[in-house]
Amino acid sequence: MTDRQATCSCGKLVVCTRGEPVRVSICHCLACQKRTGSVFGAQARFPSDAVTIEGQSREYAQAGDSGSIARFRFCGECGATVCWQSDALPGFVTVAVGAFADPGFPPPRVSVYEQRRHSWLGLPDDMEHFD
Repeated sequence: MTDRQATCSCGKLVVCTRGEPVRVSICHCLACQKRTGSVFGAQARFPSDAVTIEGQSREYAQAGDSGSIARFRFCGECGATVCWQSDALPGFVTVAVGAFADPGFPPPRVSVYEQRRHSWLGLPDDMEHFD
């Protein structure tokens, strides 16, 4: 079984995962673009019982483009978002792929909210694509 560790920039907020993610995806919604400061968010979804969260975090709740509320946990010291839970997906914790700082992390297989994708961004054809 694969154990991984995701952290904020300063290392005070740590998320440990067991096993492989049930889904790795990228999201082009405007909320993810604003939250990450990038043109999409990359995330890995794990069952809640495969995740432990250590350290203090602050929480920010925001409605996504779908209207569901996500509760983002971020470090109060460095401000980096490490994980979140969505009211629409009970029983799962989503972790920011970049927080793993692992270039060997499994690639995304799903791309969502592509109607908001930046036109210059190329994606593999073998991904699932959703508007």
